[in-house]
Amino acid sequence: MSRYPFLLLDADNTLFNFNIGNRRAFSEVCRVCRLPDSDELFHAYEKINADMWAAFDRGECDKDFLVVERFRRYLQRFTLDADPVQCNEIHLNALKSNTVLMPHALEVCRELAKEHQLYIVTNAVAAVQKSRLAASEIRPYIIDAFISEDAGASKPSVEYFDYVFSRIPGITRGNCLLVGDSISSDIRGANNYGIPCCWYNPSKLDAPDGLRIDYEIEDLPQLLAIANE
Repeated sequence: MSRYPFLLLDADNTLFNFNIGNRRAFSEVCRVCRLPDSDELFHAYEKINADMWAAFDRGECDKDFLVVERFRRYLQRFTLDADPVQCNEIHLNALKSNTVLMPHALEVCRELAKEHQLYIVTNAVAAVQKSRLAASEIRPYIIDAFISEDAGASKPSVEYFDYVFSRIPGITRGNCLLVGDSISSDIRGANNYGIPCCWYNPSKLDAPDGLRIDYEIEDLPQLLAIANE
């Protein structure tokens, strides 16, 4: 029997290619709101968005504030005339249809599901995640998705993982593996809760000091050997 029969998988940029979906959603906002669209402007928005999600991971703001504030700050920075609430609604609706997967995600989930129970653990917006997962090719292989909005807490908090563990019969801190790309939410969350973790690091970033990383992979098929230890 596998050492890790329960696999907790992050969604964005672990299973789903969020970067592609996010770029398309940004262009849709620009189209509908008649705003300029360029890679330079998108990268500026991305920096603001990343800073807001980092603040969320630190518990400094809630998600309802985050999703609107990122557009308010972006519009303010470039003196653009649009409603940040409307921008966010357009953006989230566009993301719902993004089912583009990371390389090899489908075949890896299909193979892992033969011997493991697969669950998604995510901080992303609930409406987006539920819609996207329902339309995705990986849906048959995922038993359940635990979304921070439903949990009333988010990664990397202990409370979030208490919620997850209370809903998975048979899971323990020793028989599960968390797999994700985010140091601040996935790896730190696993450290906070005392569970094994695997850092999905396709960009080959340097590992940070002060955190335990049990496994590191650059390509999802590498997870097969780890999960089947």
